[in-house]
Amino acid sequence: MSKLKIALLQMTPTGTLAGNLEKGIAACKKAKALGADITLFPEMFSIGYDIYDRPAEVWTAEAIPADDEFVTSFGKLSAELGMAVGITFLENHKPKPLNTMILFDRYGRQAMKYSKVHTCDFSAEIALDSGDGFHVCELDTAVGSVNVGAMICFDREFPESARLLMLKGAEVILAPNACPMEINRLSALRTRAYENMLAIATCNYPDIVPDCNGHSTIFDGVAWLREEPGVRDMCILEADGSEGIFTAEIDLDMLRDYRENEVMGDAYRKVWAYAELTKHKSAKG
Repeated sequence: MSKLKIALLQMTPTGTLAGNLEKGIAACKKAKALGADITLFPEMFSIGYDIYDRPAEVWTAEAIPADDEFVTSFGKLSAELGMAVGITFLENHKPKPLNTMILFDRYGRQAMKYSKVHTCDFSAEIALDSGDGFHVCELDTAVGSVNVGAMICFDREFPESARLLMLKGAEVILAPNACPMEINRLSALRTRAYENMLAIATCNYPDIVPDCNGHSTIFDGVAWLREEPGVRDMCILEADGSEGIFTAEIDLDMLRDYRENEVMGDAYRKVWAYAELTKHKSAKG
């Protein structure tokens, strides 16, 4: 039985890049001790998503390149621990920075680089550029290969994000986050998992971080089992508001059997009826 253990680092940032690096490394080591195959950080951990009470020219100046020591240290750590790490950071980019996650595999290789597509342009994130699209990688883990995609925070509010990742083969979506995870946002994540028959792991900041409340979650995407009556709760983990490392195991065999035999996802889509979706352009981007 293939069970993929994911650790969500629901952590408070320290206020400095060096402090976040030190704290992040220590947390990854603890996650490995808990048996994690993949460890995920909350959104933009390099600066602790500290963007609301400072001028844009101040916090954007803290952007770092993808080959900065802060980032590469987690690649080296991944190889040292034999564990995949999804590290998040504000990436130096022209004309504007990017909100980026790099996923290192258990050998320290970059398996995927993803930058947030749906930036919150109604707020401080108007100072950021959007990423170039949604990506899926084949991640080598101790329990075998798994197809992993990513979306960041506001991306989850758009059904197209998870749908595209599903169509590209994603079985698991990693979702760094920085906002209050209340009933509606949690319901959106549950829906994305349900309608695409995939698992979604979301890592948020704890409730002592402004405008965040913890409640990191993992939905495993399996709404029912043929051999069991009724429906099951896809939420296999919901953290409280506290700081901590929260883990859960996704049963990949169960998920793959479900995807092979059930009716959501790509099974009965009528693609010919969706052409108008590509004809309408958002007035705001």
